[in-house]
Amino acid sequence: MSLIKSISGIRGTIGGKIGDNLTPIDTVKFAAAYGTWLKWTSDKENLKVVIGRDARISGSMIQQLTVNTLVGLGIDVVDIDLSTTPTVEVAVPLENADGGIILTASHNPKQWNALKLLNNKGEFLSGEDGAKILEIAESDDFNFAEVDDLGKITKIDDYIDRHIEEVLKLKLVDAEKIKSAKFKVVVDAVNSTGGIAIPKLLKQLGAEVVELYCEPNGHFPHNPEPLKEHLADICELVKKESADFGVVVDPDVDRLAFIDETGEMFGEEYTLVACADYVLGKIPGDTVSNLSSSRALRDVTQKHGGSYKASAVGEVNVVTLMKESNAVIGGEGNGGIIYPEAHYGRDSLVGVALFLTHLAEKKVKVSELRAEYPAYYMSKNKIELTPQIDVDAILKAMEEKYANEEISTVDGVKIDFPENWVHLRKSNTEPIIRIYTEAKSQQKADELAQQMISEIKEIVG
Repeated sequence: MSLIKSISGIRGTIGGKIGDNLTPIDTVKFAAAYGTWLKWTSDKENLKVVIGRDARISGSMIQQLTVNTLVGLGIDVVDIDLSTTPTVEVAVPLENADGGIILTASHNPKQWNALKLLNNKGEFLSGEDGAKILEIAESDDFNFAEVDDLGKITKIDDYIDRHIEEVLKLKLVDAEKIKSAKFKVVVDAVNSTGGIAIPKLLKQLGAEVVELYCEPNGHFPHNPEPLKEHLADICELVKKESADFGVVVDPDVDRLAFIDETGEMFGEEYTLVACADYVLGKIPGDTVSNLSSSRALRDVTQKHGGSYKASAVGEVNVVTLMKESNAVIGGEGNGGIIYPEAHYGRDSLVGVALFLTHLAEKKVKVSELRAEYPAYYMSKNKIELTPQIDVDAILKAMEEKYANEEISTVDGVKIDFPENWVHLRKSNTEPIIRIYTEAKSQQKADELAQQMISEIKEIVG
């Protein structure tokens, strides 16, 4: 299978050979590299790291390996066990920890797992720091603690509740208004930790909750990426239950999608658009998303008198640009909401609370809310790569071919046409070229994508 080492962590499939997969040896090596980096870069005597995981079948094994590797380095561990990515991000500063590790392969299928690494602010590491950790891992330059200096483990099992408390404290979350709306909501949490977090949050907000795939056992009932083609069951159940809407999250709860009352997708891209519309209506300011995200955010930001900027793909890039431009809200078009008032990380709990406040305030149906926003349609495609393919040469050829259009090479190649755009880039997490297009109709977006795929195949020959 695959072991993918990147500046944001290490991701791989369980089983198989060392160095090719996320085996116990690779897990220990990478956890040791992270712990060693912390020791090298801190002047503190006693270090502390928060560790949490999603509900993957391999989660408990990877967790024990990671926790005990850090203990072996003399680092104390706060083990919050079944958790979400944003919960760990919130826990790091609350615990005054020096870092955090989230054990999750996000939207990848069940055979995958990963170690995602955080700094002492609970934010993803910079590219420079991630590169240093990869270097340490390659060199095996580890120095483990002697027996009297081993780290200690503290277990805390209510961090999701603490996270919910933090969300409910946010000024723009109006719990009373949401309660008075008496929403009925269906939740699909793909049998991971969103099945704990999202129903708990919704119930605290006075909603009636219908749970679908909310058992955190790691047996994903469908492909865990929250895209339309994987969500037939919840679309059907929303209609059957006469629910106000459906909520869908990925296994680690940093991506959020809504289903409207008719069983149609609100559009993963429009999660951020709706939340931004609400926030900007209260606090004028600027927004940031990545180059692969919808133009609709730009339009809504400008409607509120703000300005919009696009970063390279990747949460750390979005966060960096948000900080530079002092953005009041931002995120990624894949349903990732980053609201600095809470923390600088994609957080579906924050997204749910903001969206529900917006909905309760406007007193409209979800389909009516969607109709208020500019209509753009995306097509998300990919081409599988073989080792022989020179991706950089392909991207260069496409850049040259469309040199007369508005081009960005910040991350791959983005070509902005007057009515639509295409973004071609290497994936950071899979051996593929991603081809994202957006246009004023689904047909045009699909046609543009197919045109680009044909042109790339011609270049490859």
